[in-house]
Amino acid sequence: MVTISKVSSIAGQAAYKLSLIVMSAGIVLTAGVAAAAEPGQHDMHDMHSMHDMHSMHDHHAMPAQHGITARSVESYSIPGVKLVDMNRAEVNLRDVLDGQLPVILNFIYTSCTAICPVTTATFQQVQQELGAGRDKVRMVTISIDPENDTPAKLKEYAGRYNAGPQWKMLTGTVENSVAVQRAFGVYNGDKMNHKPVTFLRPKGADKSWVRLEGFASAADIVAELGKLNSK
Repeated sequence: MVTISKVSSIAGQAAYKLSLIVMSAGIVLTAGVAAAAEPGQHDMHDMHSMHDMHSMHDHHAMPAQHGITARSVESYSIPGVKLVDMNRAEVNLRDVLDGQLPVILNFIYTSCTAICPVTTATFQQVQQELGAGRDKVRMVTISIDPENDTPAKLKEYAGRYNAGPQWKMLTGTVENSVAVQRAFGVYNGDKMNHKPVTFLRPKGADKSWVRLEGFASAADIVAELGKLNSK
């Protein structure tokens, strides 16, 4: 004859086993729901990754990387080409880069919407940081889109960035612009392939140039200029 205590024990064991079954079923169900949600999350991640890759290929959509990516010391043979400043005056590039003053130089085009506004704004900050000392430095910006960058457009562009008299902005013929780009190793065949590069040279026409690739900051440029001037 089964006692009441044994019945209670059997019933308790059965209830315990049933609870384990229910808990296991809940875990499986939860895992199934999570697994079902994961593809969507991965899809969203993939979409963001594809967007990021597209942005990387769309070079002028947004500057992707800030800071200097490479620094080198180079020797360049300056071509004796004629360029035109924003006041329509014809100048010889060799005269502009005659070595009487230290030089900071870059290449831009005025319709650029990403790289050039950043590098030009950096030059503006350099001008501000130099203060009264800016008159002892020659800043030069050369257009890589001379067909569209007329002297008038350069003048408007210079005004937008409060360029002082020590900051020369130059344009000219396509042939001469390409010759200068090739001389400095920045010609990429198309303005949309333009990359940020800053050039610095101490006083002296026979001196080597410091080439800063990437988005050099105003502090970077001023520091490099200080090193060059101290030598």
